[in-house]
Amino acid sequence: MRKTAPPAGTQAFNTEDSLSLLDLRFKAHPWHGINIGSEAPDIVTAFIEIVPTDTVKYEVDKSTGYLCVDRPQKYSNVVPALYGFLPQTYCGKKVAELSNQRMYRDDIVGDEDPLDICVLTEKDISHGDIIMKVRPIGGLRLLDGGEADDKLIAVLDNDSVYGQFNDIQELPFMVLERIRHYFTTYKDIPGNAERRCILAATYGVEEAKDVVRRAMIDYKELLDQKSKAAVAMNANGADAKAAAANAVKRKANIN
Repeated sequence: MRKTAPPAGTQAFNTEDSLSLLDLRFKAHPWHGINIGSEAPDIVTAFIEIVPTDTVKYEVDKSTGYLCVDRPQKYSNVVPALYGFLPQTYCGKKVAELSNQRMYRDDIVGDEDPLDICVLTEKDISHGDIIMKVRPIGGLRLLDGGEADDKLIAVLDNDSVYGQFNDIQELPFMVLERIRHYFTTYKDIPGNAERRCILAATYGVEEAKDVVRRAMIDYKELLDQKSKAAVAMNANGADAKAAAANAVKRKANIN
């Protein structure tokens, strides 16, 4: 069959072009489908879930990737910065290992979530569900019910005001104090003296980068585990099908 040349001014698409266009029809999952960035841990991509003007706490639904309403803010606690997480990170063994080392413990585990991050910027960002390039400058070592729940502190890359800060210790005292206060009280119930979140330490830029590296390793190990589990499940399924087919053959031969 004779091939017809494409109309003038157009370009024929090959299979790779078609697949690339097909990929663009679907929204990437914020946790798994967005790259953390080639410059990590120095500059990373952050996915922002909530902003200071939100009166509802939004959180990415892990199964669908869509923002969902986690809970209305019942009390007057307002997140003091943009808040979200780093894609393709996971708080597992490596992240927990650092908390155990620093606190001379051996019972802390990861919270099994992507690594949380607060982003400081002088710009008014009116809503979440966005990504941005940010520069980690430190973090808070928090424990939530015995789980490592680190909160990285970062600045919007090239921000006109906060872009000058290279380490968390350079921040104005009240800026850092607001962040500390929020994360040590936002889960507390008024009248209950027991604190759910405990601030163990505030650390600088180098340790923040170490936490990012560990969370990236934990994420890779999570994917490896899921991949091995899928292979094992497929193998078991194939064995079961083969056994069923052999049983049918044996029955047919008997008859």
